[in-house]
Amino acid sequence: MDPRDVPDPYRELSSNENYFEALDLRRLESEYLLNQEQAHPYGSSYPSQFRIAYPSQYTSPYPSQYPSPLASESPEPRPEDLTVKRYIGSGVAFVSLITENLLSHPFLVLRRQCQVNHTSKRYHLLPFTLLPTVCHLQQHQGLTTLWKGLGSTLLVRGMSLGVEDLISKLTPWPKDLSWHSSLKQFFQHTMLKCVTFAIVTPFYSASFVETVQSEIASERPGILDVFREGFIKLLNWRASSKSRLLPIWALVLPTMTLGLTKYLFSMMIKGVAVRLLSIRQRNKWEQTGTIPKDFNNHASDDVKMTAALIATISADVVFYPCETIVHRLHLQGTRTIVDNLSDGRSVLAILTNYRGAVDCYEKCIGTEGTSGLYKGFGALILQYMAHIALIKISRFLLSELGALLTKSEPKPRIPADNSPPAILV
Repeated sequence: MDPRDVPDPYRELSSNENYFEALDLRRLESEYLLNQEQAHPYGSSYPSQFRIAYPSQYTSPYPSQYPSPLASESPEPRPEDLTVKRYIGSGVAFVSLITENLLSHPFLVLRRQCQVNHTSKRYHLLPFTLLPTVCHLQQHQGLTTLWKGLGSTLLVRGMSLGVEDLISKLTPWPKDLSWHSSLKQFFQHTMLKCVTFAIVTPFYSASFVETVQSEIASERPGILDVFREGFIKLLNWRASSKSRLLPIWALVLPTMTLGLTKYLFSMMIKGVAVRLLSIRQRNKWEQTGTIPKDFNNHASDDVKMTAALIATISADVVFYPCETIVHRLHLQGTRTIVDNLSDGRSVLAILTNYRGAVDCYEKCIGTEGTSGLYKGFGALILQYMAHIALIKISRFLLSELGALLTKSEPKPRIPADNSPPAILV
């Protein structure tokens, strides 16, 4: 029987067979050769009637400038796509900055008013307990009641940055640290932070009073009143027997200690988070085979912003009890009337008599319990829930906008395969 009469589905190929079927034929030929070698170990001629011949003019339908779909290397991203990604990262970072300094202020006001109210029976440890109170405040005092003290808060933050920058220029103390900084630079940077916290403490105390006092029971402060009140506190170095107001030196030490430890803890958490997130992102890229050339730039855009948010949340949660104690010391003796967040309809005066931070802690534990140090913690949860939600929404919207603005290049048309079919000889 002539082998040519044996039915073979791979013998006749039409002129329209594609590149992948040709690859299958090559694989079949290789398997047949291997079987022949195993069956005839002493050598035999390969039957020419079953040998598949490929015309020399047969070429792949994918030219060299267009990579084959079987290629393992991923295509390089276009410059337009990289530019859009940078703009998206900058936009998300801007939204995060606005949220941290402006949109989170109402939650800051609620948190502080809960912290200083030592007689309140409602601690607001969870977010949903604050919702009826906020509704009552809006009904009785208007929409601006949760935005009080915003101007002074921003002025104090700007003042802190300015003082730190000025001291770093007048002294050899470095303003920033890195993993390669020496131990001497670390201590100099720590000293810079301590001096900055000490200088800003009187003005921070004045700004804090503006954020907690009730608008319906107090005069609305002016924009620059925070500086006037800060200088008055700065001159108060002696304790008065007629007033419960603590001298400025009794406020500087706990405020500086809280600020410094919170900063160092946040810096440590951020460094660890950057490394872990970078490793996780790189492993993800290695699995998909799409590692960008500028890996460090990608890490600085996305990973560092996420790590900074993780560090901020961790520091606020860990040092929340210490913050409660420091805020009560700042408010003592100021004769401040705050909103009663137990119902949101009344006001009350804050009258305390703490001798210092340790005495404040002992009295808080004795009268309110351990949970008294976490009064208003629900406002902190609401604050970061809103912060994360805004970041997610802004990233989604900017990504969709970038996809609309980026015009995708038309895919090259694959030329038709006009080469003759593989034949059997």
